[in-house]
Amino acid sequence: MTEKGVTMSFKVTLAKTVIKMTPNKLIIWVANIILKDIAELTGFNFDIDTRSSFLQIQLVGESETIDVWFEGFGIIADGGSYQIIIEEAKSNRIWLGNLLSRFVGKSWKIPVPENLTSQFDFVAELLKKEALDNKQLN
Repeated sequence: MTEKGVTMSFKVTLAKTVIKMTPNKLIIWVANIILKDIAELTGFNFDIDTRSSFLQIQLVGESETIDVWFEGFGIIADGGSYQIIIEEAKSNRIWLGNLLSRFVGKSWKIPVPENLTSQFDFVAELLKKEALDNKQLN
């Protein structure tokens, strides 16, 4: 393994550890500062190992929360090109579930500005997804 590969591997391991140790309450608190007067994040869970996430959000003026689940997401890197794929996404709202179904199981090209390439290399390694068969890659 090259020196860059060892350094990247160490950074990825460290980042995963930090992500696992970050309390969900801290994420919710920061998100609610950003979302003030728009929505309130009432539930959150992110598991980097299983690539799953849960969000529960209350829009201002709405009486019910919107719940969203993501499973099996990741980034596929292919020679400087990046694609994101989500294997499963669902919501407790029919309209949002229908919208999410249009993105599930397909890979989507991620446009990366040239000045962010090295940072995105790190993100791609952190969320690395094993290559899928060609019929799933669009």
